[in-house]
Amino acid sequence: NSRDVVPLQRRLAITMSRAASDVLAPLRVKDKEAANDRADWAAQKCVWVPDENEGFVAARIKSEVGDSVVAVKEESRQEVTVPKDEVQLMNPPKFAKSEDMAALTNLNEASVLFNLKDRYYADLIYTYSGLFCVVVNPYKNLPIYSKEIIQEYKGVKRDSLPPHVYAVADEAYRNLIQDKEDQSILCTGESGAGK
Repeated sequence: NSRDVVPLQRRLAITMSRAASDVLAPLRVKDKEAANDRADWAAQKCVWVPDENEGFVAARIKSEVGDSVVAVKEESRQEVTVPKDEVQLMNPPKFAKSEDMAALTNLNEASVLFNLKDRYYADLIYTYSGLFCVVVNPYKNLPIYSKEIIQEYKGVKRDSLPPHVYAVADEAYRNLIQDKEDQSILCTGESGAGK
């Protein structure tokens, strides 16, 4: 049918155009190289242990003694004894910079904080947590707001592109049109946080 050919050609042209100049590149995770060696990672018994300065730091369990574990902190190589109930499991490397924290194997305080921090340092300030979109203010301008990026998010399912406030807004708009019901978006945060 000739009517079907035009939209197909248009979709192909859009796809090829996106591949040529990816306006969403600043929103995509760039390094997932650590995700490959799962067996080696599992054998290392990686965990999060409490740290007075950082909140939690990465460590490897060396041994278990009663209700405690002896762990070696990754960066400092300091050996610490920590009660088992204060140790939090680390996620496998394939979850590095996870776009949706609801998908984490080990959903705990340390893993959530590390994921947000890891994404923040990569200028990936938007992260989903189930239905919510968590935003960490970068306190600098990022190249993630433009008419081209708005177009990328129009009419696209939320989980098919990197997290972004445009995805949240588009989903609310589509639900408003489709369901003919009021929609709301709640933005919360501390005073001065950049809402």
